[in-house]
Amino acid sequence: MNCKLCPHKCGAFRTKDTAGGKCGLSLTPKVARIAPHFWEEPPISGVKGSGTVFFSGCTLNCVYCQNYKISAQNLGTPITAEKLADEYKKLEEQGVHNINLVSATQVLPEIIRSFEIYKPKIPVVYNCGGFERVETLKALESIVDIYLPDFKYADNALGFEYSGAENYREVALSAISEMFRQKGELSLDDEGIAQKGVLVRHLVLPNHTKNSIEVLNILKENFGDLLTLSLMGQYTPAGKACEYSKLSRKITKREYQKVLNHLLDLEIRGYSQELSAAAEEYIPDWDYKAE
Repeated sequence: MNCKLCPHKCGAFRTKDTAGGKCGLSLTPKVARIAPHFWEEPPISGVKGSGTVFFSGCTLNCVYCQNYKISAQNLGTPITAEKLADEYKKLEEQGVHNINLVSATQVLPEIIRSFEIYKPKIPVVYNCGGFERVETLKALESIVDIYLPDFKYADNALGFEYSGAENYREVALSAISEMFRQKGELSLDDEGIAQKGVLVRHLVLPNHTKNSIEVLNILKENFGDLLTLSLMGQYTPAGKACEYSKLSRKITKREYQKVLNHLLDLEIRGYSQELSAAAEEYIPDWDYKAE
């Protein structure tokens, strides 16, 4: 196929055996980790964990990504749609609350095929950077129950400098609007576990509280009472972050509190992290090996 899965629409020729394009991958998925994950938001991880599948590659190229080895360097093990379907079953048998697909867009055709082979009885989460095509998201409407997108930048210049994304603000807003059209506001069961809807994330970056405050304004203006937001303070310099002076440290308590106060002023419901989450120990081991 001449790939136009993501907003880059690079048109590269990609097959199951031929790699190319912005992501540098073939259409055969590569996986870096499949396991219950306990460090997502409370309605996603709950007490039994979220059944995460970490795919190699990403629609973005964030210089500070804590998963840089898999998102930018494509570390991972090739996996078939049939094997993926088996892994969903195994996760289900372990009692996880959901199947959580992390950065899957670049290999979406095989992902869709895996769900044609087996559709889990628990919710499916689509965990992404927000830089998605509406046309691609429409193909997920019958598969995904919960969307977990980032909204990273109000400033398109930052989106291009730090993530290689053109028009991030407009693209992500359109994508999240489509997610809300499909699934609506976040819906929890009696135990507080997400069953359906949209939960938007925002990571506060050091030296960029102005961007974060404007992000909150944009989200409130566009999605109002539909919005549930996760404000993240876990930023730890990773990848190439130390090559950028403004990204070379963790955020301060003062920076995070400034953004959190604005979230409270806007009366946006959601979740906030403790700054203790900004630690390398929370970065998973990329240890998946095909059996």
